[in-house]
Order: sequence, then C-alpha cells, then structure tokens
Amino acid sequence: MALAIPQQAPWYLVPLRFVRGLLQGRRFPGVALFILFFLLILPGIFAGFIAPHDPIKGSLSARLKPPMWEKGGTSTYPLGTDKVGRDVLSRIIHGARVSLRVSLEAIIVSGVIGTTLGLLSGYFGGRIDAFIMRLVDISLGLPIILVALVFVAALGPSFGTVIAVITVLLWARYARQVRGETLSIKERDFVARARVAGASHFRIMFRYLLPNVVNSLIVLATLQVGFVILLESSLSFLGAGIPRPIPAWGLMVADGRELIVTAWWISMFPGLAIMLTVLALNLVGDWLRDRLDPKLKNV
Repeated sequence: MALAIPQQAPWYLVPLRFVRGLLQGRRFPGVALFILFFLLILPGIFAGFIAPHDPIKGSLSARLKPPMWEKGGTSTYPLGTDKVGRDVLSRIIHGARVSLRVSLEAIIVSGVIGTTLGLLSGYFGGRIDAFIMRLVDISLGLPIILVALVFVAALGPSFGTVIAVITVLLWARYARQVRGETLSIKERDFVARARVAGASHFRIMFRYLLPNVVNSLIVLATLQVGFVILLESSLSFLGAGIPRPIPAWGLMVADGRELIVTAWWISMFPGLAIMLTVLALNLVGDWLRDRLDPKLKNV
C-alpha cells in the first residue's frame, strides 16, 4: 500500500517522504554508491595512506582496547584493538583492499571463461552445447565448502586458492546466462545477414552476439561482487580462505568469535562492513538491471 504524502508536505513529513523514496527504490543507487565508495573502493585503493596503523603489527600493551567512546578507549584506536593489539580500523581498511582484489580477479577470470563457453554453447548447439551444459550442472551442484577444503588441502591457503575456488563455482552462472541469450539473439535477422555476407563463426560470436549480452553481463558481475565478498569472508572465517596474518574481514570476524561477549568490537565492525558492502552491491545491481533491461526500463 503506497504511502500518500502531499507535494507541499510539512517539515515533519519530510522523513516519511524519504522513507517512501527508499521503499520505491529511488534513493538506493545514491546511498549504495556512497557506501561502496567510502567502505570498499576508496579504502581498497588508498589503504596504505588512509590506515592510521600497521594492520599486521600489534602492541601487547594496547591489546583489547575498546572503541574510543567506551570507557578505557582512546582516539588513537577509534574502533579498538584485537587480542594482539592490532588496530581494528586499520585492519578493516586493509581488508577492503583484500575483498576488492579478490572480487575483481575472480569475477574477471570467471566472467571470461563463462562468457566464452556460453557463446560457444548457444551458438553451435548440438554436442558442444550438451557437453558444456553438463559441466555447468556439475559446477552449480558442487558444495562450496567441500570444494574449498579440498583445494586448501591440496594447494594450501592463499590468494590463488581463493580465486581458483571462486572461479570454479562462478563461471557456470555466466555461461548459463550468456547461453540463454545467445540462443535467442542468433535467430535474429542481423545474424542471418552476417552469415550470408560470409562472416566467420568467430566474428559473428564476438562482433554481433557478444555486444548484445554485455548489459546482462554488467548486471550479473555487479551482483556477483557481493556474492564473492560474502563467499571469501565465509571461507576466511572457516580457515579455508585468506591466510593469516593478512587482514581479511572474514578472518577478523573469526578472531573475535571467542571474545564476542567481552570484546564485541573485534567481530562486530568487520561483520558490519561485510553486511553494508554486500547490501549496497545488491542494491546497485538491482538498479542497473532495471536501467539496462529494456523490458523493465519503461515499467
């Protein structure tokens, strides 16, 4: 039920108008982009300049300092310190760089692989389509945690292992999306005219089909960034992701789980960073989908 507010609303109804804008999705992109810029992008790029302390080195004399607004806190450590005296704020800032790097590398690798296989599957069909789709079904059916543990046992925890695990689990989503759109686009007249003109299969796929699926790829990639950050944090929390002492949001949550009652800030602030980042990315992805999908643009 819509919330009716007159155009010339009194000042005390302004908050209600803002809430209505949120419910209708009008203000989500601006708020979400603001959160992403100051919580993920800016810290990820300039972490070395923004962070007030070294994220790895700690001081035992400053261990378990509460946030500065709590009793015993200090402005030197605005969000407190962990059990070995490392600054929580500095580790969150550097953890944004880890999340940004893992997300970009994993999405680029899985996107290239999935898009290429999706184009091949949808364009050629037949046995090629059947073979690639069976691989997609197998990939989508793999248990995430079990695959991660197998990779860690075989290769050891590292950036490369995390990216390999995420790529194995993510490429199939791109392949299925691109394949479905390719099946529709390849039947259009401009593709038939390209065949008559003597264009090669490679040229048809990457000159005529690929540009028509780019919008969907942008939306899917935006939505997958949040999934990748959440997955990387979950793997790091379980010890199958980023190795210590590299600052990662999932590792920080894991480090504070035993002290959640007495030192709640160790887990709460990185957990809050994960929640806000994933939520903002999902909102931006939904907004992009509404703007780039011609079926939804005019609704």
